[in-house]
Amino acid sequence: MIFKILTLGLVIFFIYIVFFKKSRVKNINSTKKDNKADIIADEMMECPICKTFVSKDEAILSNGKYYCSQECLKNSTLI
Repeated sequence: MIFKILTLGLVIFFIYIVFFKKSRVKNINSTKKDNKADIIADEMMECPICKTFVSKDEAILSNGKYYCSQECLKNSTLI
């Protein structure tokens, strides 16, 4: 009797793995692809003073140019 119950449990487990696990993995993979697209969408700008690339969101915008730091911004006014 216990052998039949264990066999039935294993059959149900394998059915779950075959039909439901794959769909869950597909959902996880599609979510990861969406996150990667957001990361790649970030634009990198080059600082005109030190030629360092910095994220557009983190850069300092002054006179239509993007600077990586306050120091580079101050050096641009000295030139």
